[in-house]
Amino acid sequence: MKTLLKYFTIFLLLFNGFGAFYGGISFIIEPSGSLLKMSDSFLESSPFNSYLIPGIVLLCVNGIYNFITLYIFLIKKPNAYLFLGIQGILLTGWIIVQMILLQLFYPIFHIPFLFIGIYFILYSLYLKKNQYLTTH
Repeated sequence: MKTLLKYFTIFLLLFNGFGAFYGGISFIIEPSGSLLKMSDSFLESSPFNSYLIPGIVLLCVNGIYNFITLYIFLIKKPNAYLFLGIQGILLTGWIIVQMILLQLFYPIFHIPFLFIGIYFILYSLYLKKNQYLTTH
């Protein structure tokens, strides 16, 4: 079971990381959102005029930080659970803020990423508990 959870977590970190990296870079290269076929009308209820700032945040928070978390997780650093938990909070927060700012809810997109973020948080708590039990 531990091995399955480990590989599932690696898969989710890669999935989230590559998606965020691609999306973030696409928004930075073309802030109108046209590379991802995103209409700027989605931004009407948000404080943004283009996708540039959201793209930078997406790239850094759910792209680069996600790959840092993956690296820490793969090399089995003792604090990997902390990085994973923070990534879960960042991803969950990103999705919630996105839904609030854009005033949109796409179940096929938002629900899976909310679950991934919550999974990262819960699995990080599991890892912390196991680490504590094995060191004491």
